[in-house]
Order: sequence, then structure tokens, then C-alpha cells
Amino acid sequence: MNKTIRHASVFCLLMVLALLVRITWVQAYQGQALADDKHNRRNVIAQYAQPLGNIIVAGSPVTGSKETQGSDLAYKRSYTDGELYAAVTGYSSQAYGATQLEGIYSDVLDGSDPRLKNPADLLTRKQSDPGDVVTTIDPAVQKAAYEALGDKKGAAVAVDPRTGRILGMVSTPSYDPSEISGTADGDAWQRLTGDEDKPMVNRALRQPLPPGSTFKLVVAAAALEDGRYGSVDERTDSPDPYTLPGTRTVLPNENASAPCEDATLRTALKYSCNNVFAKLAVDLGQDEVKAMAEKFGFNTEKLDVPVRASESVYPSGMDEAQTALTGIGQFDVTATPLQMAMVSAALANGGELASPHMVSEVTDADGDTLEDFGDAGGERVVSSSTAEQLRSAMVTVVEDGTGTNARIGGAEVGGKTGTAQHGVDNSKTPYAWFTSYAKDGTTGKEVAVAVVVEDSGAERSEVSGNGTAAPVAQKMMRAALGR
Repeated sequence: MNKTIRHASVFCLLMVLALLVRITWVQAYQGQALADDKHNRRNVIAQYAQPLGNIIVAGSPVTGSKETQGSDLAYKRSYTDGELYAAVTGYSSQAYGATQLEGIYSDVLDGSDPRLKNPADLLTRKQSDPGDVVTTIDPAVQKAAYEALGDKKGAAVAVDPRTGRILGMVSTPSYDPSEISGTADGDAWQRLTGDEDKPMVNRALRQPLPPGSTFKLVVAAAALEDGRYGSVDERTDSPDPYTLPGTRTVLPNENASAPCEDATLRTALKYSCNNVFAKLAVDLGQDEVKAMAEKFGFNTEKLDVPVRASESVYPSGMDEAQTALTGIGQFDVTATPLQMAMVSAALANGGELASPHMVSEVTDADGDTLEDFGDAGGERVVSSSTAEQLRSAMVTVVEDGTGTNARIGGAEVGGKTGTAQHGVDNSKTPYAWFTSYAKDGTTGKEVAVAVVVEDSGAERSEVSGNGTAAPVAQKMMRAALGR
């Protein structure tokens, strides 16, 4: 064999060995990563090769599957009352992936979850029959919230205080996930993602805003727990007008004629006296107010229901003037509607906060339980005495104060209004808030609700927690109590 042929043979042998090493590396070490890669078309084909499992509300599916024509993706997701339940389900799209419950439980819903496989599936590598996700949503509460919010930009959450079950979750404006479930929905996707009202944002969980005067419940709880006042009927030391410490800025009360000077906590909540809670926040100190806020759930980075909620924030490192403003839910305090529903839920539940959740169980195709979330026990936030005192004051707010639009005949209803300013020099339309609870002594049913309306289309002077948000909460509470 001449030298040239020998060199060529060695080179070819080395090339073959390099290919063998590469193949071994890909199959042994990179195979799973390549199989799981989001750009692997086979995964999408397998995901939509059969009808998907369903998301269940009150025993009935609010999702479905529809056969596609002329595509290697055999089925696509469909939705029943898509706009009504979009804040619960999220979307499952052949082109744009999946969000919320659709995304979190995609492996259950498409049959790829290992818990769904039987021995035969493992041998044949057949895709298992998909499972279902059973929610805690009450369709009557969901519908009441959606219809009451109507054309308003806002969100609402209803929670069972004793169990933490989320009974309703609505964000408006909404969208129909069916519009973007296929591969040829680019126009709809561009329209939805380009809409300045952001219909695909779940405002109930993912849009923290200044909570305004609803945060006064947290400050009042801190004052009672601290022992600063023995009851909500003990007079406070609260000058009116109140000047923010270290400034010449006088903090006004919304109702200039309200009896806010040295008002009791009950009166201060009834008339939403800014001077009382601003001074109280300064007297308590930001660390103590922050500690109480965190007991209710503020500053929690990972609040999963199981969709992750954005962090609600009580800030640190403030001067006394800024601390005063946090006492009325302004400065850098932010909260989601879920967070403010948690505040009312803890007070309604005797001071214990049950972990909020909107999935009760995950089942296989035969309805057998794969995962049961149950109703987690509550964590103590405030004493039962403090909770009772604040519930009493909240009832006064509804019966004879700023929250009269939340009344329900024959039921105990307590609440707190809020009107949060925003924009440069508070130039924009304020946010209207209402957080509340309701109890039916006859049936034993209970519910806690929070509503925020970002924009109702009303004139600035007409926006208020009682006028804009409380009627939404009232309808949700009526539905939850079965009235």
C-alpha cells in the first residue's frame, strides 16, 4: 500500500471514529435535551396528536379540543365561555405556547405526565390518555364578577376564608383564548398583544397597584396587635389637619367635614380618615407596619395559587413622611386584588389565613386522583380578638360608612373602600378599590372579595371605592352566598 492511500485510510478511519463519538454523545448525553427542546416539532405534534384533557369548573369542562384540517397537528384547544374563564385557564396555543393552568399542567393535559402511564404505554411508547385539572371556581361567582365589571378595566377575586379556595377570578378587559389556539392566528395575536388595555394580563394576580385606603386595615391590625389601642372604639391621638413629618405638606381627608380629629379606629375606618392612619403608621414605625403586612402576605416573592401571583410590596428605607403615606396605602405600597382579598379573608376567618388556591385536584382519564390539594390549614396572622374588632369596624363601614353599596339583606357584610391616586401629581384617574367579606348565619356560607377598577370611564370626581368597586363586590358576595 502506497503512502498516499495509507494516509487517506487513516484519515477516513478517524472521521468514522469521530462520527461514532459524536453519535454516542448526542444519544447518550444530549438526547433528552434535544427531545425536550421547545423548537422540536415532534413535541408539538405529539402534544396535539389527540384531544387534550380538560380544565373543570363545577363538574363541567370549560375547555375542549377541535380537529384541525390540513395540518400535522391533529387537534387544537377550544374554549367554552373563553372570555369568562381566561383569567383562570390561560391559553394553550399551537404557535405561542401555554400560560396559567394550561401551561402549569400541560403534561397532564396532553398525556405526557409519567403518572398517567401504565406498563403497556411504557413498552409501546404510546401517548397516555390525558388527565383533567379540577378547579375550585364557582361559576355563579365567576359570572357575577365578569358581568359586574363589564366594560370597566379592572379585576376581582373571591376566596372562601375558611379553606382558601378561590371561588372567582376575573380580569377585564378579557379575551377569548380560542382566537390564538391555532398556528394561523398571527393577526389575533398581534391585536391582543398590541392592545394598550392589555387584555392578556391577569390583573387579579399579575398587576399590583397602590391599594389606597384598603391598606388601612393592615395598619389598624398592627395598632391593635401592638396593644397601642385596646379596641377599635378607643380614641386615637390624631390631629386634623395632619402635616407630614419634616414637611409643610398637609394631608387632606376626602371628607373635610368628617369627625376625624382624634377619631377612634372604627370612626377612622368608617370615614376613611387619612390623618389617623398616616400618623399611626409613623407612630408604629415602618418596621412594625411592614411586619404586619408580611403576615398578611406582602413581600412574598413566590405566591403560587398555583399560577404565580406578582409580589405585593410594603417598602423599606423610608423617611417619616413616606412612612405616613404608606399608612394610607400610597407611596410605594402595591397590592394585587388577590392580596387584598387575603386581608379580608384572614379577618373573616378569625385571624387565620388559609393558603389561597384554585385547583382542588388533578385526575387521570378515569377520574382517579393523581394529586389532591385539599384545603390547607391556616396560619395565624392576628389574634381572634383583633380579627373580631376589625370585622366589627368593617361592618360599620358597610352599614353606616363609605361602603354602603355592599350591603346584602340578612347577611353580615364588612368592607373597606379605597381610592388610590396615581400619575404625576395624582393627575390620572384614581383606582377604585373595595375589599370585603360576607357571612350568612343561616347557611354558614362565607366569602371574602377584593375588587379594583382601574378605569370605569367615569369622570375623575365620580370615581370612588363605594360607587365603582363595591357594587361589583356585592354581586360576587351575593352569588357566593347563594342569594
